[in-house]
Formats: sequence, structure tokens, C-alpha cells
Amino acid sequence: MRLKYRYVDMRRPKVNRLLQLRHRVAQTVRRYLDEQGFIEIETPMLTKSTPEGARDFLVPSRLNPGAFYALPQSPQLFKQMLMVAGFDRYFQIVKCFRDEDLRADRQPEFTQIDLEMSFVDRDDVFQVVEGLMAEVFRLIGVTLETPFPRIPYQEAIGRYGTDKPDLRFGMELCDIGPIAAESEFRVFRSVLERGGLVKGLCVPGGASLSRSEIDGLTRWVGNYGAKGLAWMRVTEAGPESTIAKFFTEEQLRRIQEKMGAKTGDLLLFVADVPKIVHQSLGALRNHLAERLSLIPQGEYRCAWIVDFPLFEWNEEEGRWDSMHHPFTAPHPEDLELLDTDPGKVRSLGYDLAVNGQEIWGGSIRIHRREVQEKVFRLLKLSDEEVQLRFGFFLEALQYGTPPHGGIAGGFDRLVALLAGEDSIREVIPFPKTQKGVCLVTGAPAPVSEKQLDELFIRVQLPEKSKG
Repeated sequence: MRLKYRYVDMRRPKVNRLLQLRHRVAQTVRRYLDEQGFIEIETPMLTKSTPEGARDFLVPSRLNPGAFYALPQSPQLFKQMLMVAGFDRYFQIVKCFRDEDLRADRQPEFTQIDLEMSFVDRDDVFQVVEGLMAEVFRLIGVTLETPFPRIPYQEAIGRYGTDKPDLRFGMELCDIGPIAAESEFRVFRSVLERGGLVKGLCVPGGASLSRSEIDGLTRWVGNYGAKGLAWMRVTEAGPESTIAKFFTEEQLRRIQEKMGAKTGDLLLFVADVPKIVHQSLGALRNHLAERLSLIPQGEYRCAWIVDFPLFEWNEEEGRWDSMHHPFTAPHPEDLELLDTDPGKVRSLGYDLAVNGQEIWGGSIRIHRREVQEKVFRLLKLSDEEVQLRFGFFLEALQYGTPPHGGIAGGFDRLVALLAGEDSIREVIPFPKTQKGVCLVTGAPAPVSEKQLDELFIRVQLPEKSKG
């Protein structure tokens, strides 16, 4: 009802305050970037389909039958071409479009703060964004400490199970593999023998959870691929559980010491391949911190995540995918690995995580055509595909492209974070539902046969939609 009658809903003081905050954030961003020498340049909304990870929204062209525009998922290629054009500091508060499944932090159309700079390294980008974040957070009376800490990707995954860690609380992942390997617990030992990991969490005060609640957590981590969840309660006599008999008193003591556990805490363990261990425990860490009220309110912790892998392996298609996007530059020290071991190539990509959310993401870009073409080949794009999708961009790289880099920030997410809202729908004037529907107007909606004829389009509905 709130979305259907949004124009009435916006009369409420709370909604009005949220949209006033959105306005103030936008004005602060523009003022700060203007003072830093950036100029705002608009880029096209009707452009070419160059898929960047999600499906494009397509717009048929009446004047060019059978041809389509795409709504931009980001201004990525245009802002890089602006660097070729000599505009060394560009920004834009811009609408972007992605045809993907929706959730609390996603909408089919969203707004981002887009920046690009020439002749910079990542430190220059970080300095600009940290200054901008400090200015924006002053709007809610919060002073951010800068510079923000930097955490390498592998360290973030190892300690928190995610590349967007929430640093407001501890409960870091702990590797007990060396101790588990000495134990008589075959479940742990067999995983280690196959090259897997055994890691755990120490949950403060978690020993009060009942057995049925722990069983519920076991089912919960199953959603992330974990086959089970081992546990130990820490009592005055030491760790106790059904698996304690497989460990010596000395081993139990070492586990308790390594995990920093105190009487009344609960130890939870997952043993599996690294990806599943980190995914499941990282999600469990956040889940339990919220459930047990371990997260301090009104606190904001920011961290740069750096040194991402340039590629990740796509098992289904048997090829490499870009971890960020295909225009991210490889680390200069790893250039030779593009030919010998692509999986070990680090990227010059970076994300800014705030309270467990990725608010900004960017990279230093590839500015040399031969490197860009090599990356396309590693992504198994044929010469024909590359020319069809990106030929115009490769041509632009030949015209004296300066080294450059940039970043994009989720404007809706940033405003929601400042407002203390979980969903970005609360800070968007006319948001859509999780099915991408605008309840105010009824969009998307059928159009007339005349309109379709003018576009040379025939609609073929799926069987279940017919009749």
C-alpha cells in the first residue's frame, strides 16, 4: 500500500526527512568534488549492449529496425573515453540499470556516484573518496577517522569469510587445522587430508543457546553449502560437546586458547573446502552478531579491501571470469603471470566496505590496448565478439590514453546507511517492488499493437502466460 500510494506515503515526516537527507548528500557530493577540481559530465542513457555481469535492459530502435539500444549498467566505457579526451577529473551522479533479481539493496534502476581520474594511483583515489565520505558523514554528526585501514582480499576472506567485512565486532574466523590434524576426529582429519580447512568462530555468551537452536544454525549454514556444524560449549572445566571425546585435554585447551574462548562462550566449526568454509562461517558470523546484539549501534567502521584476484574460475563454462570487470588493470608485478598462471594475478581493484556493506568499488584501469586484448582472450571472447562489443573502445585506446583509475559508489546504499535503513527502497522517491514493478504507474505494462508494429516487434509469451 505504501508503494502504491507513494505520493501520500511521502507526506509522512519520516519519509520526508529521508528524501531531504538524500538531497543534502547529493549537494554535498557535488560541492566537494567541484572543490577538488572534478567536472560533472553526462553520459548517454541509450547506448550499446556491452554486458558487464548482469542482463541489459534493451530498448528497440524504430529508426533502425531489428537493432537495440541498451540502458547502461554503468558509464564505465564512456568515463574511460573521457580520460582519452583529456578531462582528467570527471564525476557524475548517474542512473544505472541492471536486469537482475532484486533484494533489499537492489533495484532495477539505481543511482551511483561515478568518478574517474587521470595520472593517478589507488592512493590518489582513496584520498578523494575518504575526504568525500568524511564530508557526507558530517551531515549526521559523525566524524570518520581517516585514512581508512587497508585489508588484502585474502586476509579479509581468511579472517571474516567475506570481502565486505563488518569491523564493528570481533568474532573472527580461527583456523584450528593443525590441532584438528592431531585429533582422533575423523571428520576433521579427512577434510584436512583432502586439502580442506577446519575453521571456527568463538561466539561470546553463546553457550546459552539450546541444542535445538544450535541444530537450527546447522541447517542455516547448509544454505551456504556446509555439510555440518560442529560445536563445543566452554564451561569452567573446559570445552564440552559430543565431539570432545575425540580430543585430548591438551588439544581442547589449545583450541580454547587459540580461539580466545572464555567460560560461557560457544565454539562453532565448519570443515570443508575453503570456499564453503569461508562463505558459511562469514554468513554465520554476521547472523549471530545481529541475533545476539553484538553489533554496537551508531558506529561506522570503514576499510579498503585491496589486492583482489584479477580472475575467478567459472567451473560451469570452463573459463576465467573477471572478478570486477574486464577493464581492471592487473598488478604490474603480475603482468607476466597473464601468460603462465592467470589465477595468481592480482588486480588493481579495490572496494570500500562500511559496516559489512560494499559502498564503493573501483580500480585502476587498463590503458594499453595490447593488455586489454590479452584480458579479453583469457575471458574466452573471440576476436569477432570483442570487435562487435568493444571495437569502438579498443580503437579509443590507441589515441594517447593516459593511465587512469576511478571508482563508483552506491548513492542509494550510502543514503540508506546514513539514515540507518536496511532497504534502499526507503530512500528512493518512487521505488519498485522485488519483481521490478512500479505500483504507482503499473509499469511494466503491455503496449498497443500499433506501437509494436512501429518497432517491428512481435510479442511471444511463455506458455504459462498465454490465455
